[in-house]
Formats: sequence, structure tokens, C-alpha cells
Amino acid sequence: MPLTAHKTAALLCVLAFAIFSSGCSSLRAPRWAKSFGKSARNSINDNDELSLTPAERAKRLAAAKKHYVQGDRLFRAAAAGPKEDARSQYVAASKEFAQAVKSHPGSAIAQDAQFMLGESHFFADNLTRAEKAYGVLQKQFPNSRHNDRVAARQFAIAQYWVETEKAGASKVMPVNFTDSKRPWFDVDGHAIRVLDQIRFDDPTGKLADDATMAAAVEHFRQGHYLEADEFLTDLRETFTDSEHLFNAHILGIRAKMEMYAGAKYSRMVLDEANKLIRQTRTRFPNEMQNPETNEMLARAAAEVDYRLAERLAVRADYREKRGEYGAARQYYQELLADHEKTPFAEKARTELASIKEYPALPPQRLAFLTKIFPPGKRAKPLVTAESTSMFR
Repeated sequence: MPLTAHKTAALLCVLAFAIFSSGCSSLRAPRWAKSFGKSARNSINDNDELSLTPAERAKRLAAAKKHYVQGDRLFRAAAAGPKEDARSQYVAASKEFAQAVKSHPGSAIAQDAQFMLGESHFFADNLTRAEKAYGVLQKQFPNSRHNDRVAARQFAIAQYWVETEKAGASKVMPVNFTDSKRPWFDVDGHAIRVLDQIRFDDPTGKLADDATMAAAVEHFRQGHYLEADEFLTDLRETFTDSEHLFNAHILGIRAKMEMYAGAKYSRMVLDEANKLIRQTRTRFPNEMQNPETNEMLARAAAEVDYRLAERLAVRADYREKRGEYGAARQYYQELLADHEKTPFAEKARTELASIKEYPALPPQRLAFLTKIFPPGKRAKPLVTAESTSMFR
């Protein structure tokens, strides 16, 4: 495998210091030379563990175990002792677990210590630090045995942040300087980020669909209907056996209706909402036995029908004002054919009767100019469809 320029230079440095230290028995390499050589070896291997001797590795492991055992003792004492002393003991335990991680990074004991670091912060009510510790664990050990418990903790933290925002915590003080349970600012944004991270870290985990639904609901509550629709669509398409599937359909219909910008804009979201209404009625026959659910979907369908009819009425009125009565008649006829039960149907009948005898297109103004300036002949293309040469 070819070495990069950086690694080649580092390798030359290592060789130079090896010759320097072994060529003259009376000379010893200074400390800075040993440190530089070690850094060079690490830059080649991209892993500090590869440069360790068995004795150094054993020393690191012993130090990590010492800190882990001390942290575990403090953690258990905090869990079993009085509540008034628990927080300080959890904080002390977190420091020991952090030292365990630092003493032997990348090892199995570091994995457990990183998890317990998050747990210590969690029970000490330092939720922002706990979430950060759990995130580091998921990033460094993506397939650890703690995945499910970490996801549960992250979900609980995100839900707590959402609930505090619902209670109006940020309205009292927009920037948080005192509460270690919440981020400094943008608590909603941090909560959604954590929920999305749960889905990313373990897309097949037990809480992946719960996190997706919770993120969608929070986006909807904040009025971010496009983002809510994206999460809900992901849930419907990815988690087909989720317990939230029915609610994802119902909330998805509402989100699409909220995304609709008006009669002068695209009708795509209306068509998607209409399709989702039909899917809901087909896929959930048991839920459709509930009169409230049936009525709710009927109201949604009627709203979609009203908005589609409104679009046709606006377009017909626009064409009629321009004197394009043929196009106006076509829009009115489509409105009567597809949306006869809407309030716009009566107006469509009246307008159709009033413009029945009008010409399809308005008379051409300044028609005499076309006689004075007749249209020119169309120029032939330089390259024909049958030829690939420009000079043929």
C-alpha cells in the first residue's frame, strides 16, 4: 500500500532517530526526540495502541480498572444513599469514569466507562453532559451492548426538553445559564436533534419509530410542517409495522393541508393528502369503525375537495376576465364534474350560462398590423436530424 507524503516523512524521521539512538551506545536520545519519534509512529499507524508495548498496555489497563472500580463504588453509594448526597457522589463518579476512559481509550473497559459516564451525568441531572457522553459512546462504539439503554436515555432526555418547552421554560429566560438539565438555548432544536440521532445510530432499534414520531410531532407543534411531513413519510415507508402507523397517516394528512399555500400555487400536496386519505380508509378498517375517526377523515376529504374546487374557480375567473371564454368554460365544466358538492358549483353553473354564447378567444387587437408585417419564413436549421455533419 503506497505511503502518503506525510507518512513517508514521518517514517524517515523514525528511522533517523532509530539510527541516532542505536548507532552510538554512549549517546542517549533526549526526551523530546523520543516524544517526537512516538508521535511520528502514531501518525504512520493512525492508532496509539499499535505503538504500545505489552507493559505499557498493561499499565494503561490497570489504571483504567482502578478508576472504573472507584467510579463504580461512588455510583453505587449514590444510588443506595440519601438523595441529598446523591448528586455530589454522581458527579464524583463521573470524574472517575472520565479518567478510566482517558487512561485506556478504545478498549472494552473504556466502552463501559463511557456508558457509566453518561449514566453518572444523567442521575446527577446534568442532562446536557449526559446526552453528549451518550453521543460519544454511540460514535466510538456504534455496535456496543449498551445501544438499547443509551437510546432509552436519549429518548427520555429529548422528551424532557420537549415538555419543558411546552411549559414555557424558554419564555422566562431565552438563554439558560442556571439549569444544567437543559441546553443553553434552542431546547426544541436540541431535542429534535437527539431524536433524529437515535434513528441514525440504530435505525432498526426498539425506539427508532418512537423517536421518528416524536420528532414529527414536535416539528408539527412548532409549525414546521414540511419537516414534520418528511418524518411522517419516513415512518410510514420505513416502519410499516409500527404502533404509530395510524397516527402517522392522520397527522400526515393534517401536515399536508397546512403546507398548502393557496389556490395560486401547486396542488401537489392536495393530491398527496387525497391519496393519504384513501390509504387510511383502506389500511385501517378497524379504526374506521370509530365514528370520530370516520368523521375526521370525512372532514379532511371535504376540505381537500373544497380546495381543489377553489383552484378551478380562481382559474376560470382569471380566464373569463381576460376574455378567454373557452378556457373558462373548460375550468367550470371540470369543477362541476369533479366537485359538484362544493359551494363553487352553483357559481360555475351561473357563469357557464352567462358566457355560453361568447367566443372561445377574444378578437385579435390591431389585426391590420399582421397584413402590413406578415410573418417571415422559418429559417432552416444548419444541422438536420438525418445528418451528423454541419456541412452537408
